[in-house]
Amino acid sequence: MSRPFPSPPKAVLLDVGGIFFGPSHDRILGAFARAGLAPSVEILDRAHYAGARAFPADNEGLDWPKQWRAYLDAYMTECGIPDERREEVHEHLDSEFADAALWLHELPGARDGLRALAETDIRLGIISNADGLIGQRLAEAEILQVGPGIGVAVECVIDSGAVGVMKPDPRIFHLALDAMAITPADAWYVGDMPGIDVVGARAAGLHPVVMDPYQFHLDADYARVSSLAELATLVRAA
Repeated sequence: MSRPFPSPPKAVLLDVGGIFFGPSHDRILGAFARAGLAPSVEILDRAHYAGARAFPADNEGLDWPKQWRAYLDAYMTECGIPDERREEVHEHLDSEFADAALWLHELPGARDGLRALAETDIRLGIISNADGLIGQRLAEAEILQVGPGIGVAVECVIDSGAVGVMKPDPRIFHLALDAMAITPADAWYVGDMPGIDVVGARAAGLHPVVMDPYQFHLDADYARVSSLAELATLVRAA
């Protein structure tokens, strides 16, 4: 079984990809269509989490081509792509994933789950590997923003494209901790990709929690939740 949760945190820091947004279904289906394939739209969210699980950890740093290939191989497997078509499909998918604006599909339950989490009065912040515009996209979607607004108020949005350092580098986590004036031991980090999010959170001293809506991580050595609503329940109970 995955590790139990520690004592209640003072803050929960959240990823964006796999937590609020997934890859656009229309664009992913378009990539498959260019290769003459048509997987079911219903499998696409699951395929992302399968890829996230397969993205390997490398404590020496990112070997992006190798690790990204592992993600896409698992993604294609979940979509039922035959071996002889993978090289072609890989090229089409790569062309879509190269654009950070691909991540605009709002994941089911994310908006309501965030509101439930905010209602626990836990302090909230965002840390994302993105292109410098993820805060703007979240605000435009009326999901969250820094300070008061239509969405849930958070204390910071730390975007790798804006700050010049990416997860799993622990420095990006410490930027958020510094912005919120909290210690690593007082924060949980919720992400979807163990090879980046668990590795980075642990290196920075935070407690990692993996978003696992399809129960891919039942035997992991880190905590997991199936939704933000479940996380809110755990925080409230603690």
